Amino acid sequence: MEKNSVASLLTSVDSLFTTQEERDIATQPRVQEIPIDQIDDFPNHPFKVRMDDNMIEMAESVKQHGILVPAIVRPKENGHYEMVAGHRRKLACTLIAKLQLPCIVRELTDEEATIIMVDSNLQREQLLPSEKAFAYKMKLDAMRRQAGRPSRDNSATLLQNFGGKTSRELLADQAGESHEQIRKYIRLTELIPEVLDLVDNSVLKEKDKLQIALRPAVELSYLTQQEQHDLYETMITEDCTPSHVQAMKMRKFSEEGRLNMDVIFSIMQEEKPNQKEQFKIPKDRISKYFAPGTPAQKIEDTIVKALEFYRKRQREQER
Repeated sequence: MEKNSVASLLTSVDSLFTTQEERDIATQPRVQEIPIDQIDDFPNHPFKVRMDDNMIEMAESVKQHGILVPAIVRPKENGHYEMVAGHRRKLACTLIAKLQLPCIVRELTDEEATIIMVDSNLQREQLLPSEKAFAYKMKLDAMRRQAGRPSRDNSATLLQNFGGKTSRELLADQAGESHEQIRKYIRLTELIPEVLDLVDNSVLKEKDKLQIALRPAVELSYLTQQEQHDLYETMITEDCTPSHVQAMKMRKFSEEGRLNMDVIFSIMQEEKPNQKEQFKIPKDRISKYFAPGTPAQKIEDTIVKALEFYRKRQREQER
């Protein structure tokens, strides 16, 4: 009897004594306890594993209850494993001297591993702009490679069709972001690390450290690396960051080849609308002079006119 016939016979006999559920379970990936020193980090992992309060809480939880959700790894040629999902769980185990990590071992292509890695981390509560930026770019490039188109450097503008949608539109649907927001985040990958760190601080809010919002950061991403270094030096020296309007001016000068340290300094010295000195009067001191519901702008205009009239009367009395 041929080998194939024997194998077919054994398979058919096995199906007589096992249920479909048992056969399905047998083919599912199994959890394995893998030594932590045999698990390497994912290359260019975009998500920062920070030693913060959340990490301390996770380590304490692992100490008390163990790892509730196994990590996902894939085998490497050197006998080690590559972490796909579970970098924070790995660190938590390290902190409490737990030498092994329960993992599901899966055979994955580079593209499959990248997509799983990104998707498993996008569900975290607080993500930094830099984490979203590089994660979206990595996943977008992986989606394009899966579709048969090679990755390009400018992943913010190249589009690939997927069932009538572009790759970036499909990514936007999956991430719960708009197509334009995805583009903005990916632009941040063009920032030098020092400037991108200030964008992250718009979320972290670290004291005594500058912050840059997303909109001006996107404009600054079009500056050359040298121009960004010059800008960073100016920001640190002057202890201020550019507004969206100032960032747009710098981008325009850069595109014209006219942006240098002097121009950057000049633009940064311009007064921002939110930096203009404000004079405030408690509402309860002036409310009796205005009808309820009077718009704030009308109150301001009335006060200014009253002061002008008062000044005019004072000058007439001085004559």
